Amino acid sequence: MQLKKMRIHEAKKYVADKLHVTPLDLSDPTLMRGLREELDIGIVTGVPGVAKGIAAKANISKLLDIEINSVEQFKKKTGLHW
Repeated sequence: MQLKKMRIHEAKKYVADKLHVTPLDLSDPTLMRGLREELDIGIVTGVPGVAKGIAAKANISKLLDIEINSVEQFKKKTGLHW
């Protein structure tokens, strides 16, 4: 969210709104783990069948409606678009 020049409280609200949770929920590890698995945006510890690495970043980019440079570079190099 730094690329959008947001302050931390603005960034938390933006992300929370996109995820349909409260900004306070973002710091709840149990709630967020379940939500991250459900949305397939990756988690800290690997779980079979859940997105990891660039796939998780691509899902985050799409979900939050933001550009993530590494995702954009990956798409350019591979010719993939999702």
